[in-house]
Amino acid sequence: MPDDALDPLIHVPTRLKIVATLAALPDGDTLSFTRLQDMIGLTPGNLIIHLRKLEEADYIASEKTRNGTVSITNVALTGHGRKALNNYTHALRDLLGDHL
Repeated sequence: MPDDALDPLIHVPTRLKIVATLAALPDGDTLSFTRLQDMIGLTPGNLIIHLRKLEEADYIASEKTRNGTVSITNVALTGHGRKALNNYTHALRDLLGDHL
């Protein structure tokens, strides 16, 4: 197995949690930033940093909307992100082999 088979962007435990959480949603569904933050248990600043890295790689997409004076950010896994997670999962299974 090549050294880069485990996507280093997803391999970071916090980002893996984010991607796995979003992957559990049906295609096209989103989670609000606040709900994702509660589910993962991160501070807003920490979550923002990880989301930016994932968005730069086109693994997630975010959309900001306004509800009066309140800004709401929704996050979704992209098709590219789903494919990356699928490849990561296969690489991890290959690495672990019969130990699963």
